[in-house]
Amino acid sequence: MIKPGPLEPWDAPPTNNGFKGGDLLGVVERLDYLADLGITALYLTPIFSSASNHRYHTYDYFQVDPLLGGDAGLRELLDQCHARDMRVVLDGVFNHSGRGFWPFHHVVENGARSPYVDWFYVDHQALASGRDLRPYPSADEWRQMAADPQAGAHRGDVSQRHLGYTAWWDLPALPKLNTNNPHMREHLMTAAEHWLRFGIDGWRLDVAEEIDAGFWREFRTRVRAINPEAYIVGEIWREKPQWVTGDTFDALMNYPLTEALLSFTAARQLDMAVVATQHEYREFVRPMDGPAFGARLEQLMTNYRPQVVDAQLNLLGSHDTARFLTLAGGDVASLMLSLLVTMTLPGAPCIYYGDEIGVEGRHDPDCRRAFPWDESRWNVQLHDFSRAAIALRRAHDVLRHGEFRTLAAAGNAVAYGRFASDAEAFVVLNAGDETAQLTVPTDHRRGTDHRRGTDLQPVSLPGLEAPRVNLDDDGSMSIQLAGRSGGVVLLGGLLA
Repeated sequence: MIKPGPLEPWDAPPTNNGFKGGDLLGVVERLDYLADLGITALYLTPIFSSASNHRYHTYDYFQVDPLLGGDAGLRELLDQCHARDMRVVLDGVFNHSGRGFWPFHHVVENGARSPYVDWFYVDHQALASGRDLRPYPSADEWRQMAADPQAGAHRGDVSQRHLGYTAWWDLPALPKLNTNNPHMREHLMTAAEHWLRFGIDGWRLDVAEEIDAGFWREFRTRVRAINPEAYIVGEIWREKPQWVTGDTFDALMNYPLTEALLSFTAARQLDMAVVATQHEYREFVRPMDGPAFGARLEQLMTNYRPQVVDAQLNLLGSHDTARFLTLAGGDVASLMLSLLVTMTLPGAPCIYYGDEIGVEGRHDPDCRRAFPWDESRWNVQLHDFSRAAIALRRAHDVLRHGEFRTLAAAGNAVAYGRFASDAEAFVVLNAGDETAQLTVPTDHRRGTDHRRGTDLQPVSLPGLEAPRVNLDDDGSMSIQLAGRSGGVVLLGGLLA
């Protein structure tokens, strides 16, 4: 695809305003790499027309950005993904738009006489008095906004007073949408329906908690009328069971799990200076031992209905966070252990592009570095581990659908199990430096005597030392695990 003008070098550090030229057809070219890794679905950050490189500043919800290949590029990506049995989930930014959004531009040009004026939260009194909206504040207006007593509160009050409209987090480039206006609401609903009919498989919904639940109830009804299996996941950072009761989202982005994994697997490796730059993490990421992590897992697995737990988006990082490896002080073992957990828990495990080969990066925009296609720059062992962990999950249904239970924890080690009617799997983790030993009961669920006919299968994964397992006379398992390691023990051939 020919680009219209100059681009940043692919390997140059990412910037807030530069464009590197990656597009949807480029993703198509790399689908074989993703398929070989074991990927079954892609979540794309916004792809609609926008004047920002990350495209959270939408100006047309009905057009794929021409720089990404336009609608034809998305058509090709969907067709090629579906041919490989991969799904594609798009990012819906329906709380705010870019200031280039054509209805907002209409209000800027026409003021109170624009029929779109109530699609946004504007200062009607100021418009009536002849004071126009000011989406591009002068240096003096910026200073006045910074000096406002409510600056930093991020409620939109500062932008309302100084710019004449409410902007998300008082950022002038992001006018907040009035989703209570029936015409604005219909515009967004129709856009969501349009792309589902085009062939996408679901929506990730940006800052979902900032739009009222009534909007999302209607959204779910209309989305599911077109695709009853569409995945609907809300970007909500804290534990909020009230948002997943069956009438809005299927799941939330499981950042609390991310925080727990950082706190446990990287407890002694955490780069607290980087953690401090994350406005959400700095309060919740603290060193955690095995018993505390086991208890936290149990809490996260029971705070929601089972259907929700099975759908949660379990991620280790995103465009909104520093890279996991950077937060973990560059410690690859921390990332491997965390990947192992996400691949053996209920939910939908999500890998932020490049984590599987060791891409690092601090907070946005540094976390959005270009993927290095030169394999000499990859952590090959991490790639092999990621591929093996994904394959393990796909090969054993019990790791995807089995009942979860925390079984044992001591020191810096923890063990949990996944249980189905015909299979059992035990996951053991040692985040400490020294060898750890855990005793894990194997008869707590079935009440069977596991001393006879039990086939123990410790699974070896690249880069981690496999656990050593002995079946004791009382039917329990003694598991010895090297420092900074983890693994899975599969049980088969169970006899009463």
